[in-house]
Amino acid sequence: MKTRFSSVLIPLCAAGLLAGCVSHPAEQSGTNPANPGVTVGHAVGSAVGAVAGTVAGTVAAGAEGAADSAQAPFKNEHRIVRRWRTETTADGRTIQVPYEVEVDENGREIPPKK
Repeated sequence: MKTRFSSVLIPLCAAGLLAGCVSHPAEQSGTNPANPGVTVGHAVGSAVGAVAGTVAGTVAAGAEGAADSAQAPFKNEHRIVRRWRTETTADGRTIQVPYEVEVDENGREIPPKK
């Protein structure tokens, strides 16, 4: 089974947005973290960054989905495999005779078109 990148990316972005995975240690701040302006600025910056990341992820997932849909009609995942059957000749010998079968990407035989 193939996993599409967009089917993993969207829930991951949603989980990241809901989990609030942003950290801002007080030791790295150049200003007083108790100041309301710094706290509000950090919260707004985190929200804007999360929204921008989600929008970018949505655009990337949409583009990938469109590309997959556009190339689907041109995918030809059929292969020809050689199989063998046992036949008995007129003089009584047993021989292996090759024949070719068309199979799909999962190895299932595709019946011939009539």
